[in-house]
Amino acid sequence: MSIPWRSSAAAFEQILGRHGVTAGACTMEAAWAAFEEFVQVPVEGIEGPEDDGDGFIVEWGVWDWTGNRPALSLGRLLAVNEDADRQDPYWQPQYWKVELEACFAEDPAWADLHISGGGDSGFDHAVIGEPRADALVATRRFIDQHPLLSVMWRSAPIDIEVTIDRAG
Repeated sequence: MSIPWRSSAAAFEQILGRHGVTAGACTMEAAWAAFEEFVQVPVEGIEGPEDDGDGFIVEWGVWDWTGNRPALSLGRLLAVNEDADRQDPYWQPQYWKVELEACFAEDPAWADLHISGGGDSGFDHAVIGEPRADALVATRRFIDQHPLLSVMWRSAPIDIEVTIDRAG
């Protein structure tokens, strides 16, 4: 079953709810399980895999939009191909990101791990199905091996938010 790209944030929120993820009760394990399910759902209205129409990324850092709190983001990037003249030689898809952003309280466990600069896992555009499942396993392995991310992963977020916004 596929979903329209405009409904992707709502679909992600429904999946998060089925996994018991709410603003007041969230573990990163449950959020990741929901994210794994969400990024395997086909989305309508986007470019195909041959054009990197659908990808995912994990990002972390401290930013002004998170109230200068440490944050961890699970994002899905969609290259939307509607509402455009494909005959235009300068045509490009619009990029939209569906994101779960989890914010954390400061923690002495990561005080020396220098979170402020932030970082990311890089975009992965593996196709839905087994290739994407393998890519998710590799990303999770990266999270587990990264000193800061592994500490954040074991912490409970104090706030979560799902958004869909135009990217880049």
